[in-house]
Amino acid sequence: MKKRLLVFWMIFFSLIGFTQEKVTLSGKVIDSNNNETLIGVLVEIPVLKFSTFTNEYGFFSLTVPPGSYAIQASTIGYETKNIQISIQENSKITIEIAANAKELAAVVVSKNPSRINIHKPEMSVNKIAISTLKKMPAILGEIDILKSITTLPGVTNAGEGQSGFNVRGGAADQNLILLDEATVYNSSHLFGFFSVFNADAIKDLKLYKGGIPARFGGRVASVLDIYQKEGNSKTFNLSGGIGLISSRLMAEGPLVKDKSSFLVAGRSSYAHLFLKLTNNKNSAYFYDLNTKLSYKLNDNNKLYLSGYFGRDVFSLNNSFVNTYGNTVFNLRWNHLFSDKLFSNASMIYSDYYYGLTLDFVGFDWDSGIKNYNFKYDLKHYLTDRIKLFYGANAIYYDFNPGKIVPSNTSSGINPNQLDKKYAFEPAVYFDVEQQLSDKLSINYGLRYSLFYRLGQQKINTYTNNQAVIFNTEQQIYEKAIPTGSDYYGSNETIAKFNNLEPRLAIAYVLDENQSLKMSYNRMTQYLHLISNTQSPTPLDIWAPSDHFIKPQVLDQMALGYFAEFNDGKYSLEIESFYKKIKNRLDYIDGADLIANNAIEQVVLNGNARAYGLEILVRKNEGKFNGWLSYTLSRSEQQTPGRNLLESGINNGALYKTGWDKLHNLSLTSMYKWNEKWSFSSIFTLQSGQPVTYPNGQYQYQGITIPTYGLRNENRLPTYHRLDLSATLNPNKNKDRNWQGEWVFGIYNVYSRKNAASISFRQNQDSGNNEAVRLSIFGVVPSVTYNFKF
Repeated sequence: MKKRLLVFWMIFFSLIGFTQEKVTLSGKVIDSNNNETLIGVLVEIPVLKFSTFTNEYGFFSLTVPPGSYAIQASTIGYETKNIQISIQENSKITIEIAANAKELAAVVVSKNPSRINIHKPEMSVNKIAISTLKKMPAILGEIDILKSITTLPGVTNAGEGQSGFNVRGGAADQNLILLDEATVYNSSHLFGFFSVFNADAIKDLKLYKGGIPARFGGRVASVLDIYQKEGNSKTFNLSGGIGLISSRLMAEGPLVKDKSSFLVAGRSSYAHLFLKLTNNKNSAYFYDLNTKLSYKLNDNNKLYLSGYFGRDVFSLNNSFVNTYGNTVFNLRWNHLFSDKLFSNASMIYSDYYYGLTLDFVGFDWDSGIKNYNFKYDLKHYLTDRIKLFYGANAIYYDFNPGKIVPSNTSSGINPNQLDKKYAFEPAVYFDVEQQLSDKLSINYGLRYSLFYRLGQQKINTYTNNQAVIFNTEQQIYEKAIPTGSDYYGSNETIAKFNNLEPRLAIAYVLDENQSLKMSYNRMTQYLHLISNTQSPTPLDIWAPSDHFIKPQVLDQMALGYFAEFNDGKYSLEIESFYKKIKNRLDYIDGADLIANNAIEQVVLNGNARAYGLEILVRKNEGKFNGWLSYTLSRSEQQTPGRNLLESGINNGALYKTGWDKLHNLSLTSMYKWNEKWSFSSIFTLQSGQPVTYPNGQYQYQGITIPTYGLRNENRLPTYHRLDLSATLNPNKNKDRNWQGEWVFGIYNVYSRKNAASISFRQNQDSGNNEAVRLSIFGVVPSVTYNFKF
């Protein structure tokens, strides 16, 4: 027995890398120009082959034997920093690294620090450096984070001029979008023409498509994790840009030098002002504001206060006014318990508001969703081989499906508030990152989530608890008539759910330049976007799970091959994935969703699945660099009958979802010609969106009525376009504080008339039926002047 115990402890201590002779080197990596902490910097000790990445707040920790070592810190857009240090006991250091160019223009990437990704059990994760993002062509001269991620494999746009994005065959509402940890419910300005994220204020972004860490939950497709800059704590800086239809300005600087800083960034469009010069009373514009304050209490404590406020206004002759937008705040406290234990506590508020004024009818409409979130995360760097991440969070939701109030005393409209809904979602999690050997490393974790659908509300009751019934004579689904209602008070639970969500990722290194990876994750989504359009609209509302609308549950598997060639100059990523989702909402034919106080009468719980192959080839270094991404995938949904008498939706057969794209190809290239000029381009080619066309017609009382076949049997024409941009950085910038650049762009160079939709009508002259294509953009030139001083 004693011998067995001895063997056990020998194995245990060998796994955790236990030794009394090791010491811990910890610290942070900052930008030498502004003291901004840097995320995802590779910190390594080459002679020991030990390495790690800085976390979301620039912190790192390495456990090593005592001795003298050369330490290297590197990341894209910065010079590689090499320092020599003698470590005889636990030590803290601050590593300052400098940007590898002072000018605003694109820099030549001379080193790619992503080699460690070959070894890490991290897959289905993409990151675009902000310096790269600013080189990419953008519509109307506005840099767009959301459109840039659609150049990555597995990510597509919802359609030209439409909001949202789709990841691996998932709907837009299945993406968790975080800005400084706060949820953003609507990510677009002007119905999808721009994103709500001001690239000037963004420090880092990362997209998780699979292998999602256990600290994230609440969505089943992806996580887009975005962090704002902290502000310059050394000197005051002003930067911005002036474009044809929008401009932006950002100010940052120290409140107390080297101790606290502020950042304020604002944007606004002004194309509607030109309409007023022509006596056109219609308008459409947006504005937003990013703010952040940081304060260093001492070496172990730091406070952050960040916020975002944005609004869109769309007006038709002042009689129809649509106002919507996001508001988020986050107060965070970073605390360093020791050189191995880092914590972050956050109190977060998110609010999405939708307002509508209809003067010609005489009422105002308000709806939206709010949440209050407290989260506490800890990162424990146990040894050089084991890192432990654990924490908890709790979210309280306040849903406002809609409120109608008369806009004047003579409107004749009675005030009406649709039933408000409330919910509470707590969760706990842990994640372990462990290196089992030189070739094998693993991430494993578990999230336990709960969801309480809370009163104060009357809930309809139905025969057999079915809010939707099937008419066997007409073979259609219809609304059920409530048999009564039950009232739940504010302290009562209407429905309760709980789910275990395991996560697993494994990396096996074939050699120094190749690895195989696999991942599995289960995730649960308790919120549902009530929408039967192919992309979200501001009028869509969010609803919680309850007796009738069940939580969506995802299971996803992914396998991948990763390789680097020519000392990291080129890289290749190949991934295949398969995922299935239970309880994906489906809608009965003719479902009315707007101002519906009994939404359960028009929805059914179905299933969805998606599978595909993704390829990403990168050229990481040199004057010419970029990437080619290709995705071959399928996204399908199925809602069979609940019994043998019911036909189900689409006769119970699988049908393509509105975001199914069989082929998706994107080629992104950037070329620095000389110190003054740089160029970039994006070519996009993808299958058209699935749609349902009429397959016949009949006459009824002199009216032509179309008939339709099965859902999404047809497609819009293939989508493709080419965007170009050129950046001019004058030589005179080099010797003065004021730095400026001109960015010239052409969106849709060859003026492809991509179809946003196709409608059918009767030609008034010939009387024949005809199809009419709606195209939003032809060729769109732009020019923007960016400045910084």
